[in-house]
Order: sequence, then structure tokens, then C-alpha cells
Amino acid sequence: MATTGTDETRLSERREAEVATSAAATAWRPVAAVAAGTAIVLLLFINEYGYDADELYFRMLGARGPAWGYVDQPPALPMVVRAATLLLGDSLWAIRIPAVLCAAAVVVLGSMIAVELGATRRAQLMTALGLGSSVMVLSVGHWILTSSLDAVAWCLVMLFVLRALLRRDGGRWWLWAGVVCGVALYAKYMVLLLPVSLLLGLALVGPRQVFRDRRLYLGMALTLVIGAPNLIYQITHDFPQIQMAHALGASDGSANRSLFVSNLLLLLGPGLAVFWIAGLIGLFRKREWRPVRAVGVGYLLATVAALMIEGGRPDYTGGFLIALFAAGAIRADRWIARGRRRLPVVAVGLVLTALAQLLLTLPLVPQKSLHRAAFNSMALETVGWPTTVAQVAAVYDGLPPEEKARAVLLAGNFGEAGALDRFGGKYRLPEVYSGHNELHNWGPPPDSADVVVAVGVDQARLTADFERCVAAAPLDNGLGVNNPEQGRQISVCRGPRAPWKTLWPAYRHLGAYE
Repeated sequence: MATTGTDETRLSERREAEVATSAAATAWRPVAAVAAGTAIVLLLFINEYGYDADELYFRMLGARGPAWGYVDQPPALPMVVRAATLLLGDSLWAIRIPAVLCAAAVVVLGSMIAVELGATRRAQLMTALGLGSSVMVLSVGHWILTSSLDAVAWCLVMLFVLRALLRRDGGRWWLWAGVVCGVALYAKYMVLLLPVSLLLGLALVGPRQVFRDRRLYLGMALTLVIGAPNLIYQITHDFPQIQMAHALGASDGSANRSLFVSNLLLLLGPGLAVFWIAGLIGLFRKREWRPVRAVGVGYLLATVAALMIEGGRPDYTGGFLIALFAAGAIRADRWIARGRRRLPVVAVGLVLTALAQLLLTLPLVPQKSLHRAAFNSMALETVGWPTTVAQVAAVYDGLPPEEKARAVLLAGNFGEAGALDRFGGKYRLPEVYSGHNELHNWGPPPDSADVVVAVGVDQARLTADFERCVAAAPLDNGLGVNNPEQGRQISVCRGPRAPWKTLWPAYRHLGAYE
């Protein structure tokens, strides 16, 4: 039977009352305590292991000064990292403080999303506890990543969209959603996947009357106006983000798609997948959530898009899972309310899940035992950077004095370049160059540099471009950890066969760190 206008009005009024009641019963203090607890846990481990390759890269980009954009990302995150180093010092913990704040914000915003969906105090607290211990939130809070800022933006946009759909005369929230989308474009372009998929969901399942609200279009206009410099940068630089997407898809697409389901279940954590799946189902089945069914449809559409865009990674749509988890926590809360003995089951499950996710995400395993902890791949990539630089310095120090004056460093990827830039000062190493992503645009070495100490660079490329190349030593992190740098070659090359300007285009390569 078709729903009449009167039915829709009554449903809207009932939802308005439920939201008001839920807001009045907001568990602000417990939620704030969980957010603070999440931040404290992250702070306890903030200095463990070392820099991630991306963090070294962001630090290097930011140190060069403000930019309108980069080949592989918008300008915001390197500037955030630069601001952190200026305010707090050039240290690992300093650049990770913004990430900790982002994680705490996601916990609070996720609980606010639960409020909009009609959560009780207990459901709000479950949402906060689940998100605060989730793999995704702990990851974006421990490492400073583009996803750290992106997660906050997705939460804000989702919160404002829900308010626009669930509150009487909520159209003004479309304006705020547009503002956040525009600002978020300076952190990660993928944020556009959220409004586009939601609008498609609204067109498919409604409520379609939102398309009669001019404030929706004003919100879109705000996104375009605020984010215009990003579009201008892309146009004037031959759309580097599209080139980057193609490179990522070519290098990682097949592997990511084969692991898509398992990575999706791990995104919040295996134990929490039950919640967000229940939330997704609830959006389609529960009458009270009929006005927000587009969120569920939007997630499915965005997931299909993620399989085809930039290598098929489920974390591209991770922001949706925060809202779905909030809905799942509400359903779990109602299930608990129907049986006195059900609360301990859920509580024990959340605690055990949290412990497993802490082990999966944070640097809890001693570095000397990391070779047995292959489940934490990102952690493996954070160890050994000072040792790498020390080994390169030893090779450089072995050069005759007259060659040192003409030598430069050549790194195969931005992680190596960032490590040499960060730790090379104590060894008085020369300037480092790399053809990886944005670093290639910084230009080739000067033609006076006829001696190169290369690390991680393709040996065939070096042999073709130099008259003499000698393998000096393989990298060894000293921990037996089989990370991407272990075993890569340090070489000394002399006598470039052509001017650097001629050789340099062949060193350009796009892609993620590997």
C-alpha cells in the first residue's frame, strides 16, 4: 500500500519527537569520557616504533611550504603536519597529536549520529565504546593519515544529512553539509563519494521531496565554491588525481579486490561487523528509519564505486560504517532490553573485541618480536628508518672527499626520501632526490652531481643511466622484520651518461608506498 502524505507527516512528527527525546537523554558525560579514554590510550603509544612512510612524506611536503595541491593529494594534511611541527617541535608525537584529536572527534560525532537515529543513553555509550576501540578509529588516531581528517569530515557530513532528513524543516543542514564537503576537499577528494552516493540513494528510494528544497542546491553550490581551488589545480595540472587513481588501480587493484570482503570485515573489526551489518539491514526494514534508507542505498552504491576506483579499497567508504554502526548499536540496545541476561553477553563481547582490535592496531608487540607479528602490516613499515639512514650515511662517508662534494642521494620511494630528510641532518648528508609522486616535480639533481648514493632504486635503471654502478650494501633493519625496505640495495653510481634534465623523466613513478 502506498504511503499517504498524512502518513508521512505523522511519521515525520514521530521521528521529530524521538530525536528530541533522544537528544534530551544524551549521554554527554559518558561519551566524553570514552572519547578522552580513546585519546589517552593513543597518547600512551604515540611514540612507539617510528614514523610511517606516509608520515615521513607529509612532513617532507609540509616543510617545503604551502601549496595548492600535490600530485597524489590535496594540500591540507602536509600543512597540518607542518603546523604541528612548528607549534610542538619536529618529533613523532607532535605530528600525531592532530590524529589523536581526530579519533576523539569521531567517537563524539558517531554518538551524535546515534542521537539523530533515536539512540538511548545506553545505545549512545555502546556506539562510543565500539567506535573508540575500532580498528579504523584507532588507526586514524595513531598514524596521521589523509583518512584521519577524512573520517571527521564524513562524520560531520553524515550528521548534517541525517538532521536534514529527520528533523522538521531541517533543510538548513544541507548548507552545513555543503560547507564541510567543500572544506574536506582540501584533505581528501574521496569525500565527494559520500554526497554523490547519498543523492543517488535519495533519487532511488526517497524521500524525493528533498529535491524541492533550494537549500540542497545551495549546499551543493557552497561545496563547489569552497572547493574551487582544488578543481582549478586539477585542471591546470593535467588532472593528476586521475593519473594517480590509474596508477593505484594498476599496481594494487587486483590484490585489493581479492581481499575486499576480508578487509571490509576488518575495517571496524571482525566483532563489530555484526553491528554495522545489523544497522544496514535495519535501515531497510525499520519503519522509523524510512526517511534515511538512502544512507543504506548510498553505502551499497559507494561500495560498488570503491571496487572500481583507485584500487578497490573498502576504507574509501569507511565513513558510512560509522552511521551504520550507530544504527546497529541501537538495534543491539533494543535486543538487550528484551532480555535481562543479554547485557552481559554484549558487554563481554565488546570488551573481548576491543582487546583484539588494540592488538591488531596499536604497537603493543615489542619491536624485537615484530617478525612474528605479521598481522600488523602498517606497524612493520614503521621500524628501521633510523637504521636505514645510518647505513646510507656509512656508504656516503666512505666516498673520497672530492666525490662527497659532488654527491647527492637518490631514493626509490617517498618513505626513503622522507627518512633521509628527517634523520640525515645528524650525518650531514647531502640533499635527497626522488622520482616518486610529488617529489619528482621538485626537479632533478644539478648537473654538477655526477656521484649518486642510491637507495631502493631499480638497478637496471641505474646501470642504463650511469657509466659505473657498484652495489654497496643491502638494507638491514637489524630486527629481522621483513618490511618493504629489508634487503633493498644501496648503490654508488658515477658518471651520468646524459644531463640530469634528460634522465629525470624516466625516474617518475606514481603509486602508494611499497
